[in-house]
Amino acid sequence: MTDPLPLIYDLDLPELQDLLKSWGEPAFRARQIWQGLYQHLWDSPEQFTNIPASLREKLFTGFRFSALQPAQVLSSNDGETVKTLFTLWDGRAIEAVLMRYSERRTLCISSQAGCAMGCVFCATGQMGFKRHLTSGEIVAQVLHYARILQAENDHVTNVVIMGMGEPFHNYNAVLHAVDRLNHPEGFKFGERRVTISTVGLVPLIRRFADENRQINLAISLHAVDDAQRSSMMPINKQYPIAKLLEACRYYINKTRRRITFEWALIRDVNDSPETAIRLAGLLKGMLCHVNVIPLNPTQRYPGQATTRERAQAFQAELEKRGITCSIRIRRGIDIQAGCGQLAIQASDASNQP
Repeated sequence: MTDPLPLIYDLDLPELQDLLKSWGEPAFRARQIWQGLYQHLWDSPEQFTNIPASLREKLFTGFRFSALQPAQVLSSNDGETVKTLFTLWDGRAIEAVLMRYSERRTLCISSQAGCAMGCVFCATGQMGFKRHLTSGEIVAQVLHYARILQAENDHVTNVVIMGMGEPFHNYNAVLHAVDRLNHPEGFKFGERRVTISTVGLVPLIRRFADENRQINLAISLHAVDDAQRSSMMPINKQYPIAKLLEACRYYINKTRRRITFEWALIRDVNDSPETAIRLAGLLKGMLCHVNVIPLNPTQRYPGQATTRERAQAFQAELEKRGITCSIRIRRGIDIQAGCGQLAIQASDASNQP
C-alpha cells in the first residue's frame, strides 16, 4: 500500500506557517486555514471560501483532510452513547465513543491501533499492537464528534484518552494532539478537560509530572498485590505496584494535582471488601480518587462484572477510610462500548497481520 498524502491535522501552526511561506502566501493565510480547521470545523478544501481558489487547489493536491472513515456506527438503546468504528488509511481499525450525560458530552478516544500492554481483561489488549496513531489521527477523532455535536448546537465538554492503546506508549503524539486541541487560536479546548489514562509506565509518569501540565492523569490499577496485578496486567512485572505508587506520589508532589485510580470490578477477583481495605491502605495519604466500574465483558476473558451491591460495598470501605470513590455507570454495554470490542471483531474478520 502506497503512503497517502500528508494529513493536514498532523501540522501544528508554526509548521503550517512555514509551509504557506514556502508557497509564497501571506502569513495571515495560515491562521485562516488554522481557524477553518479548528474553529469552523471545516473538513475539505472547498469549504475554505475565505482563501483564494489557487490556495484551495494547493491544499487539495497537497494534503488529506480525511483521517478516519466511519465503518460502523452503533447507538445505545437509551441514545446516550454512540460508538464509531473507524478505518484508517492503511485499513487499521480504531474506535471512539461519545457519551452524553446531563451536563457533559464526553469523548473516549484512541491513541493506538491495538495495544502492546496485553491486559487480559481488555479487548484492545487481546488484539495486540498494530501501530501508533499520529497526532492528527488522534485530533481527528475529537473533530469528528465535534462536528456531530455542532450540528445539534452542542459541543464537546470532556475528552478521555482511554480508548484503544496505551497513551504513554505513544507519548509525543498524544501530547502534541492535546496541544493542538488546546491551541488558543484553534479548538481552544482547555487541558483541564482532558484526561490521559495509563497502565503505569513509570518513567513516563515522572516525565509527565515534570512537564507540570493541567491535564488530568488516571492510573489503571485493578489489583492490590503484584502477583494478581501481574497476572492481569503484564506491565506490572516491569513496574510493580510499589514503584508505580512511588511515581504517583512524585506526580502529586510535583504538580499538586489529584490522581484518579481506575478499578475494573471483576466478580470474585478484586471486588471484595477486604480488597478495598487493602487498597485504602496503599493509597493512604495520597491526593487521589478511585473510579470503580463493573467490568466490561469481552469474549476472550472469562471474568464477569461485579454486582451493584458488591460495588457499593467496595465503595463504602474506601470512603470509610478517607478515600473518595465513585461508581461509574457502565455505558453502551448493548453496543459493545468497551475499548476495542468492535475493532477486535474487525481484526478477526480481516485477519490483519
